[in-house]
Amino acid sequence: MKKKCLRKRFFTLTELVVVIVILVILASVATPLYFRHVTSARISAAKTQIKLLGQALMDYRLEVGKYPDTSEGLRSLVENVSQSEKWKGPYIQPNVPKDPWGNEYVYICPGEHGDYDLSSYGSDGQPSGEGENADINSWE
Repeated sequence: MKKKCLRKRFFTLTELVVVIVILVILASVATPLYFRHVTSARISAAKTQIKLLGQALMDYRLEVGKYPDTSEGLRSLVENVSQSEKWKGPYIQPNVPKDPWGNEYVYICPGEHGDYDLSSYGSDGQPSGEGENADINSWE
């Protein structure tokens, strides 16, 4: 009876280098696409949150009779800051969200562009900017 000889086959250095090069090429193509998608998702989330906060502000105004002023801010949506007897909140739960970059929304009432101005300053948290740093505003 003949014994079969089992030969172990290892990858050559050339094969390993080719696989690594292919992985690097795939990562260099996929990474920018991924980050572009994350950026657009954050911008969309900020726009949606601004609309939801606008609806909560409208609910507040319908019950209390006015929008909260700048000093009361968006906190008025979750607690009765003005001590109004008409307040039936909270109007948003569980609390006022931060924008997708972790910054507070900027609320000014009375606003320059309407009854109130509500903005996210984007990823840099500073007014103005371009791309991911651009402001997202309730009046646009």
